[in-house]
Order: sequence, then structure tokens, then C-alpha cells
Amino acid sequence: MGDSLREKDRQERCPWARSKYYEDYNSVLAHYKVKSCLEYIQGTSLLDLACGDGVLTQMFASCFDRIVCVDASSKHLALAEERVPNAEFHESLIEEFDTEERFDNVTMLDVLEHVREPVFVLQKAASFLKPHGILIVHVPNANAINRRIAVLMGTLKSCDELSPFDIEIAGHRRSYTMETLKGDIKKAGLKLVDMGGVFHKMLSTAQMDWFLRNGLWEEGGFGWGRVGGEKKDWKAEFCRALYEIGKERPEDCNIIYAVMNK
Repeated sequence: MGDSLREKDRQERCPWARSKYYEDYNSVLAHYKVKSCLEYIQGTSLLDLACGDGVLTQMFASCFDRIVCVDASSKHLALAEERVPNAEFHESLIEEFDTEERFDNVTMLDVLEHVREPVFVLQKAASFLKPHGILIVHVPNANAINRRIAVLMGTLKSCDELSPFDIEIAGHRRSYTMETLKGDIKKAGLKLVDMGGVFHKMLSTAQMDWFLRNGLWEEGGFGWGRVGGEKKDWKAEFCRALYEIGKERPEDCNIIYAVMNK
């Protein structure tokens, strides 16, 4: 079996899907990942590399006239096609995908930590841009505050250690920091437009998911909210606040992002 077939088989066997694991937290994170991208998008076309199960693509759908999606997993593509029936789908490794079409926006959200050669994949993604198009990349942040807490607790040996979930479920090959992401962008010969963070996550994903489902969100329970104040959806306000704080402290965030062009 050649390298490409082995890689595609690896992607097919990866069990993780955004809609399958820790759905409460991942749905919130997905919302804010898309919100972050929408602050930079331009034009009317999007190439989504790799689209996964289509949760993020569905959130983007109303913002573009033309969406093309690529993913190496036939199982994920089937889910994505159900969610975004008007998009065009291609089953392929990013490294082997090709098209004459060029796009206003190319997204690679949570991809570089999975691939064999991230610098080549960055260059490949940028090759699909129109002359003034933008490439947006998201990667998990090894230095996120929850990981730094975990190191002090002793549940991680270092911030860049990959957990069993990272390796066996999510299929990660590496971790990223803002500096290492900048380094790969520089090696790829791309121009960095902006960097930042998405969502100030202080607990593990499993703990965040539990807290969103079971937290004391009512003022009467002395959980959240101002006693005697205006009634609000305090869960939603909590998540919004973590997104806003993340803008101020990107180095602490769950996700770090880079916006670039050729």
C-alpha cells in the first residue's frame, strides 16, 4: 500500500467527528470558530479543506454563493453532504486535490495538526486562492490555559504532550503554539495578515462539556447572574464572555488562528 493509500486509510479510520464527541462544548466552540472567520472573509466563494462532518460548513453556508468541500474520509463526507446539500464535495487528501477554480477564501480549520507535511499543505491550500484571496487556519493551542493548568496538576507532562484522546480519537500528529504556527507559515512563504485566539477555555473538553450541560446557570441557584438583575441566558452570556476574553488573551485560548495570503 502506497503512502497516499495508507494516509487515506488513516483518515477513514479516525473516529472523531465534531458532532459525535462532547457535542455541547464542540457546538459552542464551532459557533465561535465560524464567528472568528467571518470577521475576515471576503467575496462570495469558499474552499473548505478539510470539511469533516460539515458542522462548520453548514454554519458558513448562508455567507457564500459557492462552497467547495474536500475531505479524505468518505464517512465524514456523507455526513457533510446531508448538512450542506448545495455544496460541491470531493473525496481526496488535501495533498492530492486539484482544481482550476480559484477562491476568495480558503479555510483549513483544525487540519495542520493531522497532516504529514504541514508546510506543503499550507502551500497547497494557498495555491487555490484568487490574487487577493485569504487563507484562514485554525489549530489547537498547546499553551491553552487548561493545558497549562493540567501540567501544574500533573495530568500532562508538558503542554505539547499529545493525550491518548489526541492520538487515538482525534488523530493528531503534533501540537502547535503561536510561534510554531508562525514558523510553518514563514517556511511556506506566505504573508501573515493577522493572528489571534478563539475561546478562553480553562477546563478540559470533557469538563467544559459537562459544565455547559449541568452548570448552575440560574441566578436563584447562586450560580451565574446578578441577584435581582435582568434575566438573561447566562450560559450563552458565559460563552460569549469567554470568546471576548479570548480576543484579549489569544495565548490562553483553546484555538489559535492565522489569516494569510500569498
